[in-house]
Order: sequence, then C-alpha cells, then structure tokens
Amino acid sequence: MKFAVATYGTEGDTRPLAALCIGLRERGHEVHLLADAATLGSARSAGIPVAPLSGDIRGALAPGQALAGAVDRKGGFNQTARALADIANASVMDWTREIRDAAAGSDALIISGLAAFAGLSVAEALDIPAIGTGLIPISPTRAFASPFLPAGAIPGPLNRLSHHAVNGLLWRAFRRTTNAARAQVLALPPRKRLWTAHPMLYGISPTLLPRPADWPENAWMCGQWELPAPAWTPSPSLERFLAEGEPPIYIGFGSMAGFDREVLTRAMIDAVAGRRTLFHPGWSGVDTGRLPDNFFVVGDVPHAWLFPRTAMAIHHGGSGTSHSATRAGVPSVVVPFAGDQPFWAAQLHRLGVADRPLNGRRLEARALQRAIAFADRADTRTRAEDLGRRMAAEDGTAVAVAAIEQLLSI
Repeated sequence: MKFAVATYGTEGDTRPLAALCIGLRERGHEVHLLADAATLGSARSAGIPVAPLSGDIRGALAPGQALAGAVDRKGGFNQTARALADIANASVMDWTREIRDAAAGSDALIISGLAAFAGLSVAEALDIPAIGTGLIPISPTRAFASPFLPAGAIPGPLNRLSHHAVNGLLWRAFRRTTNAARAQVLALPPRKRLWTAHPMLYGISPTLLPRPADWPENAWMCGQWELPAPAWTPSPSLERFLAEGEPPIYIGFGSMAGFDREVLTRAMIDAVAGRRTLFHPGWSGVDTGRLPDNFFVVGDVPHAWLFPRTAMAIHHGGSGTSHSATRAGVPSVVVPFAGDQPFWAAQLHRLGVADRPLNGRRLEARALQRAIAFADRADTRTRAEDLGRRMAAEDGTAVAVAAIEQLLSI
C-alpha cells in the first residue's frame, strides 16, 4: 500500500515518524514523509522519500519569537497554544496544498503534530482513511490530566474533562484558518467540530506510561518508535573521551531555545563541579567556547549508542529523549521548559528514575546538584536499569505497523 505521512514540529516530532516510515517500508509499503525541512535529516539518511512543508520551526524557536517566549517565560498552556497556533495558522493553507498533492493516489494518510488538522481535511477531501499518530497522549482519560496542563493543577475527578477542554481550545485556535484552507484548497464545507473518530497510534512506551483502561479500542499505546541503529562510528576524539575515565554526565536540551543561556551555562558548570560531561548544544545557542575542559561538546549522536555509555542524562523532558534515556537504563535529571515536558518529567519522577523536575527558566546550580545526587544513588540506577530492560523488550514500531495493517485490513 501507499502512505503519505505528514507532521510538523521539531526533530523530536519528526524522528519517530521517520522510524514508523522505515517500519512500513520494511513491510513492503510505499511511504512519503512531509515535515519541516530542518527535521528531515534522519529520514533522508534512511532513504525515505521526503518533502519539506512550508515554515521554519527552528526560526520560530529563535530568541524574540513567540514560541521562544513560551520557553523563556511562563511556558503555560495559553501562551504555548497561542504560539503554536500562530505557526500553524501562518502555514495551514500551504500545508493543506502540499499534503493534498503528496497524498494523491495514497491508500491512507498518517498525520501528526501541528499538521494534523490540515491532514485530516485532506483525507476527507481525498476520501481515504486518516490515521492519527502522536507522542503526547491526548485521548481523553480519567487516568491523568491533559499533558499540556501543569502537573497537579487538576483534581483527579476532572482529568477526563481536562482533555476535552484542552483539545477543544486547540481546535478553536486553529479552526478559522483550517476552514479557510478547506474551502480554498479542498472545496470542502467548514468543519464545526473537532475530529474524534479516527484511530490514534501513540509512540509511547507502556512501561513509561501504562495504557489507560478507559481508552477506546482505536487508541493504541504502541511503544517507542525508535530509528534502527545506524551504521554510525564515533569520532576518535569522542572515543578517547569516553575511554579516559568514568561514564560522563550527558547534558542536552534538544530543540529548546529562547531561555537565558548565561544562567543555564553557569548553572551547568557549577553543578557538575568538574565531573566529566558531554554537552550537546542542539538548538540552544549556548556559546560552547566558554565551557571548561571537563566538558566535551558533541554533535548529533544516536541516543541509543550514547546514553548507555553515560552516568545519567540531563535533558528537557521531551517525549523522545525521556523514552531514550529510560530505554538506555540510565537515570534522568529533567529540566522542562514548556508544552508536555513537565508531564514526562512527572512520569520519570513517579517511576523513581529522576528527582523532582527543575525550573528551566530559573535553573539554579544548587537544585541541579541535588537532582544529580539523586540520579547518582544506587537505588535510582537499579530502578533505571530495570525499566531499561523492560523497554528493551518492546518493539513499538512493529506494533504500530501491525495496527495500521489491521486498521486497513491488509
């Protein structure tokens, strides 16, 4: 069968969809992935046919832009939702046209991220099935509140209602421009209500977050969608650094930007107190030339290769990095900034493999030291190793591919 796959977000949003595309291709299906141009490297390297969607997610995270403001300041739901809606609303007309053209002749359309509403509209116009995917559990449940709300902010009895409320607010933020694109590009009538009937596949490990008992049958908790181990060789300098001493601390905040780099840099240096440290600058813009000699700066290194060679991972709490650290069997120190990151930080803390989440916008060296000390504890490492063994037994990509084939009765 032939699938068009469309998502829009950071690299953490696109890489799991690239893994899903590889899994579908291995089963003999044709795939075509559309995403932000800056995030398509892993799919392109794997030989997946790709095309860029309009927009510049990295630019949207640059200092002074709306999404960077959500990271740098309160990072609350309303501000983050407005920033995301601004990105989508500026591009939805182009996305709808680009997805429509790419999906012509496809048997189904797989959609995710900010491009989901455009994709659902295209599937309707082409009269093909739409399959939703995600790394954030948005299907309503009583088990936990919407991941976009602060941890503990909602009383338990209101958990399910919080999902409906947040999903509805997001739809209202996107509805006007989505309906304009439906009319101009697809000749469809306006959509009045949020889509709820399509299946949802989540690239989420049931070890990290058990599947809620009250989810509908068309919601799957598949497991992590992880890229196959690449034919990758570390640089001689990285190999030497790893061989020269005890496993280092890893620090990396992925696609996060817009925070106070000076404060973060000072806190990192003071907290690690001379320990061997790997630092991945990502999109942070941190001046790595100011780091002391105990820091080794790395570029893009496969987490599956690197994390097992570290003592712990200090990260922002994105879904992908949280999964990769847990799968590697190492403790985490989580510094969430915005969006669903506090939700994953809370899950890691609940499982006992991370201390309480830290404040990414006001990171203090003393608090970071305490979290590092928690990750260093023998009982923390034992729990992390146990979770890693359990996650290693999962094959989330195979589960997702089987679900897609089942849904389409292949």
